[in-house]
Amino acid sequence: MSLLLASLPIIVILAAMLGLRWGASRAGAAGYLTALLVASLAFGATPQTLAYAHIRALMLSLDVLYIIWTAFLLYRVADEAGAIARIGQALPRLTADRGMQALLIGWVFASFLQGAGGFGVPVAVTAPLLVGLGFSPLSAVVIPSIGHGWAVTFGSLGSSFAALMAATGLEADALAPAAALFLGLSALVTGPLVAHAADGWSGVRRLFAPALTIGLTMGLVQYGVAAGLGLWNVGAFSGGLAGLLVSIWLAKRRQNAPAARPKDASLWIAFSAYGLLIFLTALILLVPPVKSFLGGPALQFFIPETITRAGYRTAAGLTKRIRLFSHAGAILLYASLLAYWVYRRAGWYRPGAAGRILRTTLKKVITSSLSILAMVGMAVVMQQNGMTDALAQGIAGRVGGAYPLIAPWIGALGAFMTGSNTNSNVVFAALQMRTAELLGYAVPVILAAQTAAAAVASVAAPTKVVVGASTAGMAGKEGDVLRALMRYTLLQIAFIMLLTALAVWM
Repeated sequence: MSLLLASLPIIVILAAMLGLRWGASRAGAAGYLTALLVASLAFGATPQTLAYAHIRALMLSLDVLYIIWTAFLLYRVADEAGAIARIGQALPRLTADRGMQALLIGWVFASFLQGAGGFGVPVAVTAPLLVGLGFSPLSAVVIPSIGHGWAVTFGSLGSSFAALMAATGLEADALAPAAALFLGLSALVTGPLVAHAADGWSGVRRLFAPALTIGLTMGLVQYGVAAGLGLWNVGAFSGGLAGLLVSIWLAKRRQNAPAARPKDASLWIAFSAYGLLIFLTALILLVPPVKSFLGGPALQFFIPETITRAGYRTAAGLTKRIRLFSHAGAILLYASLLAYWVYRRAGWYRPGAAGRILRTTLKKVITSSLSILAMVGMAVVMQQNGMTDALAQGIAGRVGGAYPLIAPWIGALGAFMTGSNTNSNVVFAALQMRTAELLGYAVPVILAAQTAAAAVASVAAPTKVVVGASTAGMAGKEGDVLRALMRYTLLQIAFIMLLTALAVWM
């Protein structure tokens, strides 16, 4: 009975989103209220345990939302200036090969956009470009949807990875190596899948070598930046940028043409926002005096030990520390302000640009912010009052040794139902961690399976399919898109399941 009661908030979210077709914010609110009710009536929650749970939830939410808000702000600063359009328009001129165009635009450029911004931008920007090049509307949505999934966890300047750390209390040096490895290997699989979606098996055979080269480059660079240097917030962005450079070289080489160089400074100016981001990230996080100076002011609270009426004890500890001026969100804010100045000096803004940037940023992030607040609240209430532990013990007792085969599908389910890798990590990461601890499996490996599977599954979530279909003239045909997309998504999740099994059993 305790297993059923503990799972009720998750069941409510599933039913609300998949059955009633509610949005993530509304369904998250329903799950949160259910968690409050179950915790109070069945798990002995007290006013004290609930109060401290909400303080923890607020700090965890702010840690993630700081990145989400400023990541989209940087994207809007560049997009309002026309920088994204300039980059996108330059890429199709590099090659006439249909399959290579799919790799370059639907995989590499989409991954770069995911690394820099996310929020549905990769498909929204690249699908119309592919339609303009002669791809069918269905292919134009499916190709970038498949293409950017591997970059989701460390994309959006690391918001999903930040959620993974926040939900588990583990640091980047413990989580990044396994997560970056799983996602980097997923990048190797993604290229051939994109080639297949663009040009069938003939495309796979013809483009296997360049796809392997590009995937290896992006995966290695993301691993080196996220796990080696510890700059996880620019991991996918750096991988996507490296992939762009390599794919441009490969595209010109296949045509026996000289390497492409911009005829004027426009492309360099277009990329300036992201160059500033890399420079500021390295300066603030890798230069000790700067890191020490900006890393001082922080927001953090002490939470005393709590005990529920049922006897579940949560040890005393500190909340997540939010470093106000060296946080990834702060770095994104600095980059946004400097990029705005650069584009303004270049004369790329129309009158009223600042107002449009702020209005569209607020409009875009408010819904996702509400869903994250609700789902973080639900997850922390469950964790603070013993519901997560009861759920983990129930799963461990019933699944046992097969758990490594199940863990990726739990993460994928969370992303499919919420439309977000971030939300999946918020809802399920603590559960996955506790279950792995009970069964004696390596926690970083299980959490890598959680976030990697959630990343590739998030692109097939109904909420994202609707957005993607609308940008390519497929409105009303979302079912066709989902059916075509699921074939590839299920293969990617199965691949991550295989990686998980190999990692824990060998």
